[in-house]
Amino acid sequence: MKKILFSCILTGIMQTAYAQNYSLDNTIKVNESDSKEVIIQKAAHVVPTDNQLRALEKEFIAFIHFGPNTFTRMEWGTGMEDPSIFDLKTLDTDQWCKAIKAAGMKLVMLTVKHHDGFCLWQTRYTKHGIMSTGFQDGKGDILRDLSKSCKKYGLKLGVYLSPADLYQIENPEGLYGNGSKKTLRTIPREVEGRPFANKTKFQFVVDDYNEYFMNQLFEILTEYGEVDEVWFDGAHPKQKGGQTYNYKAWQQVIRTLAPHAAIFGKEDIRWCGNEAGRTRRTEWNVIGYQENPDTMNMFPDMVAEDLGSREALQKAKYLHYQQAEINTSIREGWFYRDDTEQKVRNADDVFDIYERAVGGNSTFLLNIPPNREGLLPQKDVEVLEEVGRRIRETYGTDLLKKAKGPKEVLDKDRKTYTLIDEKDPVITITTRKPITLNRLTIQEAIEQTGERVEEHYVEAWIDGAWKKIAESTNIGYKRILRFPQITTDRIRIHFPKMRMQAGICKVSAHYYPAVPPQLTAKRSLDGQVTIQVKESDFGWKRHGENSAGNLNAGYSIHYTTDGTAPTKNSESYQGAFTADNQEVQAVSVLNGKTGPVLQERFGYIKKDWKAEASSEAEQHGAALAADENPNTFWLSGNGDQDRTLTIDLGAVKTIRGFAYTPQNRNAEGMIERGTVWVSQDKQNWEKVEDFMFGNLINDPTKRSCTFKKATEARYFKIQMTEGANRSEKAAVAEVDIF
Repeated sequence: MKKILFSCILTGIMQTAYAQNYSLDNTIKVNESDSKEVIIQKAAHVVPTDNQLRALEKEFIAFIHFGPNTFTRMEWGTGMEDPSIFDLKTLDTDQWCKAIKAAGMKLVMLTVKHHDGFCLWQTRYTKHGIMSTGFQDGKGDILRDLSKSCKKYGLKLGVYLSPADLYQIENPEGLYGNGSKKTLRTIPREVEGRPFANKTKFQFVVDDYNEYFMNQLFEILTEYGEVDEVWFDGAHPKQKGGQTYNYKAWQQVIRTLAPHAAIFGKEDIRWCGNEAGRTRRTEWNVIGYQENPDTMNMFPDMVAEDLGSREALQKAKYLHYQQAEINTSIREGWFYRDDTEQKVRNADDVFDIYERAVGGNSTFLLNIPPNREGLLPQKDVEVLEEVGRRIRETYGTDLLKKAKGPKEVLDKDRKTYTLIDEKDPVITITTRKPITLNRLTIQEAIEQTGERVEEHYVEAWIDGAWKKIAESTNIGYKRILRFPQITTDRIRIHFPKMRMQAGICKVSAHYYPAVPPQLTAKRSLDGQVTIQVKESDFGWKRHGENSAGNLNAGYSIHYTTDGTAPTKNSESYQGAFTADNQEVQAVSVLNGKTGPVLQERFGYIKKDWKAEASSEAEQHGAALAADENPNTFWLSGNGDQDRTLTIDLGAVKTIRGFAYTPQNRNAEGMIERGTVWVSQDKQNWEKVEDFMFGNLINDPTKRSCTFKKATEARYFKIQMTEGANRSEKAAVAEVDIF
């Protein structure tokens, strides 16, 4: 079993470790005779390798998906695309790196080959790539240009070489699953006229595809400068011929040629289990395996919520350090499609993921796909610049710089740390004068003492007493605690539960300029209104977090229902309330400041309504009338009379207008023009007036129409006369009547 040696390990720690007969290691075997206590003591001695620690210290890194899919607007290609589809005319990798550097990222990962098999560098081993395009007369090399730009901007380089390869599957002469015998092969295979400057040779007994794959690994790892991360995934759009991957051979090539590179998807770094930017509340990097990960060939995805608790580790046969990488995209999809239909995450969302990922013992890998002009889109660049500004302004200043406390946690040196006294597990820090903060970061000396803290909480001296301001579970590489703004000159951090005596190497305090968040309101079928922080409309693989709410802790909500403007003195929102044909106005208040005013007009309560679409319509549930979780009514058919929606209000009401919410999943079905009819008996109908809603395609939001004259009716009917984009279909997500 390999041993990890650290020159900075303190003598006392080594004595403690060896007194237990355990040494610090990246992988430790669990014996059948080990008690629960022994397993946890062993887990407390599992530490990252140097490569893993360097990867964690990068914290925030970039992904670049670029290739034929950029031009076909597909997420996954087929492998049969003509290379000329990659119709790149211009390329500016300096622009990429400038924006990435501005965001505070430290590494750029390029998809040098995605599942379609198209290669973005001048490989010797296939013509399916950039060499067969018109870009720079077939001599272009995106990996070469990016490598130069990374050096210029002080960024590290990573590569994603997809093990799956649809071109090698679909091509009649392809190497993937071609049934070739495993024979002794020399890597790299020499190609006449293109010798290698690096004379390293490997010999493996492998088949054609594994040889091809390692030949390309050799090119990438020897001809483009230092590579700091090699990224693999387990995606298989299609398989053939029982093809297997000889990862142990790949590993030997990588470890030899790129000794400082961490390997994603294998023993070094694991996938977080989703592509949405969702993080676990407790992300342990010391996790359990049933086989020895040091000798494994295949690494299954780990998607369970609990991977490293005491209970989870009791089932393990090996304890291994393997950190999580939180990967998601700034756009809806991995590849660029367009700037109109493809939404972009806002800065709140990206910064929130950053704090949850980096501050949750993980690394944050954000994909930013270039467009068809070879540039990062301006929308994306603006978000990156704003996120970078927030990171610098928040975490670039440590408010404990001149504080008093254990010097090992205040000196910004990971190699020094303080051991937490198990009899009095608390760190106390005082400042010369009161500081205002809403963020606290804590780091364990994981490379020297492992992951040991299981629970911790923070108190601050406020108004002459200690007050708990934050609490959480594990710490590991870094924990960022977020809490409402406080002002204090004393902080205490308690560690009530540890696996063994923990080593804390850094504590820092920060201030994020939180703002009162924007609000939104919805109403249930029985008229109960709830108000909450408005979530991003980014709809791709939702992570379930309310980013604006997370960032701006401590806000309060105040509202009115009488038409007056809300202030911090208006009624405080404590829970759902009833609104029947009323306008609700609300505002958030934080640190004495007020946010934008929410104005939402709610019509009559819909509990007793009955909705009925035209007889030939495709009706998707009578929940149309509800404000909460509305379904879409499709009013399809031929002729105007087929495209109607009738609502029985249950009683005669005074009607002054209505509001229409379109379905926004696609352009079809939005009602641009129509007519409103009313009736007392559902037999005799009276026309009220015509209406028109413009620009629904670009802005599919709620629209309202106030009638010139109020009317009395029990039955209300909308008839579509023209759909947006001249669609023949009519659809309604919600209707309000007031």
